[in-house]
Order: sequence, then C-alpha cells, then structure tokens
Amino acid sequence: MTGEEAVAYIWSHGWEVHAPGLDRVRELLRFLGNPQKELRFIHVAGTNGKGSVCACLASVLEKAGYRVGLNTSPHLERFHERIRVNGEEISDEDLGMVMDRVRSAALACKEHPTEFELITAAAFLHFLEKRCDVVVLETGLGGALDASNVIDVPELAVLTAMGMDHAAILGPALRDVAAAKVGIIKAGGTVVSRGGCPEADEVFRRTCRERGAALTELDLSRLTVCRLDLEGAVFDFAPWGKLTVPLAGTYQAENAALALTALEVLRKKGWKIPEAAIRKGLAAVCWPGRFEVLGRNPVFLLDGAHNAHGMRATVESLRTLFPGKRWTVLLGILKDKDAGEMLDLLAPLAERVFVLRPDSPRALSPAELCALLAERGVEARPCDSVAGGIAVALEAAGEEGRICALGSLYLCGEVRTAYRRCAGH
Repeated sequence: MTGEEAVAYIWSHGWEVHAPGLDRVRELLRFLGNPQKELRFIHVAGTNGKGSVCACLASVLEKAGYRVGLNTSPHLERFHERIRVNGEEISDEDLGMVMDRVRSAALACKEHPTEFELITAAAFLHFLEKRCDVVVLETGLGGALDASNVIDVPELAVLTAMGMDHAAILGPALRDVAAAKVGIIKAGGTVVSRGGCPEADEVFRRTCRERGAALTELDLSRLTVCRLDLEGAVFDFAPWGKLTVPLAGTYQAENAALALTALEVLRKKGWKIPEAAIRKGLAAVCWPGRFEVLGRNPVFLLDGAHNAHGMRATVESLRTLFPGKRWTVLLGILKDKDAGEMLDLLAPLAERVFVLRPDSPRALSPAELCALLAERGVEARPCDSVAGGIAVALEAAGEEGRICALGSLYLCGEVRTAYRRCAGH
C-alpha cells in the first residue's frame, strides 16, 4: 500500500470501542515474529514532558554514535513524525511496506488491533529493519495497558513529571494515575524518575521495591538555571558545568536534567556516551510545539499545554520571560480536560482570547469555551478556522504585541502550518 493508504487504514481502527489490554497487540506481534524481542528500549511514561525528554535522549544517543529509533505521539503536522530513525521520519515507501505486513497479520488476529496497536507494531518492524541499536519509546496513554508496554524489561524506564490527566480512564486521584504509569516498571529493571510529586513518588518507590527494580530520582539541587530566554536555556547540572538546550520554557531545563540523569544511569550500565555527545546532543535538540517561537514581531509562541499541569508550567514560563505582560491568546481545549482549572491559570494573563476548535471529536466547542472565559471576565471570540484566528490575533496584537497559541497538541500542527502560510514562510 502507499503511505497515504497506510495512514488511512490505521485511522480506520479507533480504540474507543475496544476493551483495554495487551492481548491484541501481543497476538499481532506474534504473527509478525515478535520484532520487539530483538530491540533494546528506553521506555518513557508520565503526564507531561515525555516528548521533550525523549527528544533529548534520542539526540544525545545519536551524537554518541548509536542508531536511534524514536516513537512518539501524537504527531503535529504529519503522521510520519511518530516513527523516526536518527531524526529521519519514516518514508512513504517504508510506511507502506511495513503496514502491508501489519495489515496481513492484523487480519489473522481474533480481534482486529486498534490504531495505536497498529502503529506500535509498524514502528517495531521499521526499527528492526533499520537495525536500530536502541529505541526511545514513549507511552501513549498510561503505562500498564499501553500497547508499548508489550516489550520485555527495557534498558531503562523513565517516569517524567506527574499530574492529573485522562482521569476518566486512569482514575480520579494522582495515586491512580501513578499506578497506571508504573506498569512500565518491570521486575529487575532500572528506573529513573522525575520525582517532586509525593503522592506519585510513594507509588513509584513502593513498586520498585516490590519488583526489585533499581530507582534513581532526579536531584534538582544539582540544577541551576543560568539563563532563560526565547533561544532556550543555559543551565548548570553538577558536576557537568554549563549546558545548553535550545528549548524555551522554564520547564525545559528540568526535562533536560531528567534526560541527563537517565544518560548517567545508562553510562553506569556500560553505554558509551561521551561528555561531548551529551553537550552536542542537548544543544541540537529540536522538539516543536513546546513553547516554540514561531515569530518575533509580534512575538508568537506555540505551546502544547493540554492539561492543568502543563498550563501551570506554560503560565510560569510566560510570567518569567515577560513579567507583567498580558497576552493575545489563541486557545482550543478538549472536553475531557480540566478546562476550568486551565482557564483559572490562564485568565490573569489573557488580554483577549480567540477561540479555536482542535481537530478532534473530543474538542470543547468554541461556544462552550467562550462561555467559560466570559465567566472569568475574559473577552473571548470564536473563530471559524485556525488561519482566520491567526489573522485576527496578529491584527489585534500589532507588531509590538504578544501572541500565544495553546490548549491542545491537536492544534499545534494546524497552527504551525497556518502561521507559515500567513507569514509567507
């Protein structure tokens, strides 16, 4: 099949009507020869920061001379972003070829696999065919029953920042969310945790004790942020001295420090990761859609903050980099997020809001979102399209103003594409 046909086939098999579990993906992979058993993994779960930590790890390992597979979700502009080898997206030809094999196996399964299970199998096949030395593997939802958790004991399991998200599926309390995430901790494994959330940390520590897994927690006392601006962060993480990561946002130095802690653990396990690779890899990280600077006159920022935990980090970044300033906001939120808490955080910084509808059946309608903003005394106006919203935001802000587009990762790709067209790039 063609790449386009492969993507259409994947999206035709949604997960909503299927019971959670690993039986389908295990059967699918068994028909494919269990490619995951011939690969080594760094498995990354958490509420926020997963993608940034994965990008940091992949960049450094590539600079260290390894052939690195990277499997993340969701994509921003193009499906192929989800499956990369040494930064190169899977080609149409390769995607078509692996999906031909995956479809044949799926049709032999007792129950047809879901979209995420199909993508996971395709990624494993691609990484094996490209002879990857290691795969940086991001979980989709949760951990225990996530399709990615079909792997055996990974080289390393990494738990990023914890917060409330997907509560309807994972549970109503942080300990429930944490209990889902610890599914990636395997008996006898090696684990690195961001820490900083006592309720979740207790679950992580207990699980590691019970499963005989070695746990290392990020020590933030080692971290000093030396400079933070729209170019990124310069930080000191003892004993490494000053390091640079070209990702803006107050939270990115912490994500880089977590990745560096994980790399230190890998070095102790025998992985050859020279200091030069760490410095060059972090300095070369590219991860769009996370406090990304799209324009300067006016300042136009794009951030994938899609839950209250992420919104809190974004608001902190806006206040730190632009103290006392208010913003023209482009906003879209999914209805299964805590929109009220997100808006409580954002409202004090919003001068005006142009409301968009994310490209998802779970999108909160512009009318509902405008009403919630009005309750908080914020001027809000619905927009018919992302391009239209960008145009009116640019006009309202003027060259000296500030615009931030945020609220859902499902908006990021559309905003990036529409902004380039609008700006003539």
